[in-house]
Amino acid sequence: MTAESVGRIAVIGGGSWGTAFAGMLAERHKDVSLWVREEEVCATIRSDRENRAFLPGVKVPEGIRATTRLEEALAGRTIVALAVPSQHMRELAGLCGPHLVSGAVVVSLAKGLENGTLLRMTEVLAQALPGSRSRLAVLSGPTFAGEIARGVPSGATVASEDLTVATALQAVFSGKRFRIYAGTDVTGIEIGGALKNVMAIAAGMSDGLGFGHNARALLITRGLAEIARVGLRLGADPQTFYGLSGLGDLVLTCTGDLSRNRMVGMRVGRGERIDDILASMQMIAEGVMTASAAFDLSRRTGVAMPISEQVHLILREGKDVREAVSELLARDLRREKD
Repeated sequence: MTAESVGRIAVIGGGSWGTAFAGMLAERHKDVSLWVREEEVCATIRSDRENRAFLPGVKVPEGIRATTRLEEALAGRTIVALAVPSQHMRELAGLCGPHLVSGAVVVSLAKGLENGTLLRMTEVLAQALPGSRSRLAVLSGPTFAGEIARGVPSGATVASEDLTVATALQAVFSGKRFRIYAGTDVTGIEIGGALKNVMAIAAGMSDGLGFGHNARALLITRGLAEIARVGLRLGADPQTFYGLSGLGDLVLTCTGDLSRNRMVGMRVGRGERIDDILASMQMIAEGVMTASAAFDLSRRTGVAMPISEQVHLILREGKDVREAVSELLARDLRREKD
């Protein structure tokens, strides 16, 4: 497989990230289809070249063809990028299946684990699209949608178990202001991308409590250790966690003012109820659902994930935030590498 043989691109998901990613690709490839669930969002993209619901103030390039019909979005498209929330990945992939062209490459842009099964997104895709197992990939990295849409220099990693697929996608997705690295550690990239959202909620809680920069740095560092620990148990390459999809994305999401997950944590730390927070948000903070999956993953694998556990207990069982912090600090002392 080469970049020249791949061809036309479809992005499934008209949220902020899907629209931004499609816009970035359209500047180079001119013809990118974008599937949008909401009729009104699709209509404003077509008429005003703006996604006011999810990406206001940013011009949607003319090269994007928005549609609410999956069969239209996927017609003749040999790269299909799924930019949908992780808990909807299985459903949308199943709906896409009958309309995929033969040999299409399917790329996950989602960052999460499927609750219940605890599957990574490419594992979900392998079940939902068994005919595409050999042509699955994931793209992940420190990429706020608004900055991608405005052309701010950014980077990410694309990985597939087949390196020829990853390198072909690297050539297709890279642009003047978007640098892509290729790899094969799908497991590491997906675990890092999913769990960093949980750590961002924890960092936000710390900020909301007014604990300051020292505490945030502590959480980021120990959060990375926790992510790497479970990732290694699942077979990931340890070096992945110090790359763009690991440390890079973790730092961005735990510190950036555009991070939805950090903002959720801040509001919880300030005393708001999680149900009220979620009801007030138009877009999804993936870390809320992933915290529960991480809690279950810790028990399934036998790997200690104390930060994820406390985030889950705070969000789902009403545990007091300050009590959770006290328990984390009171854990048995150990060597840093443990």
